[in-house]
Formats: sequence, C-alpha cells, structure tokens
Amino acid sequence: MLILILLPVAFLLPPGAEAGEIIGGQEAQPHSRPYMAYLKIQRGNETFRCGGFLVAENFVLTAAHCEGDEITVTLGAHRLSEQERSQQKIPVKRQIRHPRYNRETTNNDIMLLQLHHKARLTKKVGLIDLTSAHRRVSPGTMCSVAGWGMTSLTNTTNTLQEVNLSVISDKTCYNRYHYYYRSSMMCAGDPDDQKSVYYGDSGGPLVCCGVAEGIVCKCMENSIEPPVVYTRISHFMPWITDTMRGI
Repeated sequence: MLILILLPVAFLLPPGAEAGEIIGGQEAQPHSRPYMAYLKIQRGNETFRCGGFLVAENFVLTAAHCEGDEITVTLGAHRLSEQERSQQKIPVKRQIRHPRYNRETTNNDIMLLQLHHKARLTKKVGLIDLTSAHRRVSPGTMCSVAGWGMTSLTNTTNTLQEVNLSVISDKTCYNRYHYYYRSSMMCAGDPDDQKSVYYGDSGGPLVCCGVAEGIVCKCMENSIEPPVVYTRISHFMPWITDTMRGI
C-alpha cells in the first residue's frame, strides 16, 4: 500500500507552482527545524519515505501507517542528496504503534520509533516540545508543516520544504469527513488557499507556536484538497509519556 496523503490530482498545484515546493510552500531555511527526521522505510522489496520528529534522544514520533520491515532515521538533514556532515543515520530498534491503530479508518495513526542508540544533540539535531494533554488549538491559528514529500505526481524533492497552514474548526472537518473524523484528529489547511502536504510528508509534525500539535496522517481517499486531517497529539500524550517511560 502506498504511503499517501492526498490523491495525485493536478489541480492541487496552485498557479505558478514550481518543482521543489511542498504544495504552495517553499524551501525551508537549512536546519531551521532541527527536530525533523527523514524515514527510509523498507517494506518487502519496496522502499518508501515518511517524515517524523525527534521528541527524545532515542525516540522519534511519526504516523503508524509509516511502519515497515526496517526503518532508518536520518536526523540533521536538509538536502537528502548530499552527504551533509550534520546528518546522523540511526536504525530503528523498535516500532511501537498505538495499540488501537485502525488501518481502515486511520484512527489512532500514531507511532513511536525507538532508535538503536541515542541521537547526538547539536545545533542541527534537536528536540521539539510536545503539546500538553487534552489541549485544543483554536481555529484560525497559523501553524506550519514540513517534509520531503512529493511536489507533484511525478516530482520528488530531496530538499526540506515547508508551508504555513491555518487550523480549521472541528465542525468543518466533521462535516467533510464525518465517516472517519474523531476527537483524536484535527484539520489544517484553508480550502480556499491551495496549500497542503503531499505524498511522502506522512508522519511529519504540524507545529503551532513552536510546539508539535499534530501528525500528518493517512487521509481518506476522497481527500483531494485542503483541509487535511492530522492526528491530534494532545489526545495521545498519556500514551506517549507512558510508553517512553516504560522502555
């Protein structure tokens, strides 16, 4: 099964969008997001990519659908095609999906990756703060998301891209995704402003006021334009905390 965020429809690209842009966004300032993790996922004979983010020296948070037979995490990266001295490549020791993850509905699409060894924290490899339990971000709040996902149906990018997105009300998202939308989810992306994530951005963080509030999850197949569904991290803070403490 392909790791995807949106159906590959050409009209997602705004007029004038160029290769190298997350949909409607731009290249991130190099190493301005030291918590970002690139996941190389081996599943059978196929290789996939996802995003993630460093939440402890030995843990990366990502989406449950980014699971694989083997996963290698790259930290400190900006341009994947270059052997940057800042990069740290660490194999994943253990993949810990949420026990109630549902592949069909994408509910509880969250996973902790325990690294084989601790990351070395530097100016270009660092942690991001997580939200607090049960916190809900107000609609209209401007947040951002970044990733190395595809920029169109045929183009991939090896340079970290970012885009600003506004949080959408639960009511609006429920009206659109009522068969799937749960209180453990949140939405971001103005439907009148064609900016969004795309293939390969799964697992990356939705960051609001410097805090990770959401995770790019696997959206429903009818999700062809913003807003896009994210896993609401605050809903899972007790599980995240207990899981990391218990290992």
